[in-house]
Amino acid sequence: MSNVYDFTVKDRKGNEVSLSEYKGKVILIVNTATGCGFTPHYEPLEAMYKELKDKGFEILDFPCNQFANQTPGTEDEIHEFCTLKFGADFPQFKKIDVNGETADPLFAYLASEKPFKGFGKGIKNAALKKFSDMNNKIFGDKAYIRWNFTKFLVDREGNVVERFEPTEEMETVKAAAVAAL
Repeated sequence: MSNVYDFTVKDRKGNEVSLSEYKGKVILIVNTATGCGFTPHYEPLEAMYKELKDKGFEILDFPCNQFANQTPGTEDEIHEFCTLKFGADFPQFKKIDVNGETADPLFAYLASEKPFKGFGKGIKNAALKKFSDMNNKIFGDKAYIRWNFTKFLVDREGNVVERFEPTEEMETVKAAAVAAL
């Protein structure tokens, strides 16, 4: 694959969507969860989406239940939670796996383009690393994503330009998105 436009994914209703539909836009691709300590990221993500979508910015939300079973619901339950609690209006796709033999090819590609480099410093980040290391042992060399709310920034040409772990400040994510626009 040469860029993200070469991938097809499924929307939350199961319809195939070519990511080429997003050509020319800056995209933030996120694996999400409804019961995670990082779930409040939905709020700044939605604020960023509202502010930047008219400038050619999209957020693509891919729920995943591979991290401590923190996204147990159906696509409709997840969507309802995100819209009612956070007003999330950006596109939400079918729940997927991001690690292991059943990993969605898009996320394997994203992680190969921008591999994990750590959660950063501090006691919270060290605790998350320990927990994610235990969780990801079952995926071995196919542990592409370390935790919920990992974000990948894609430029207007479909190239993966940045990876943000869930511990990254949302202001940093927004600044990178604005710079890419």
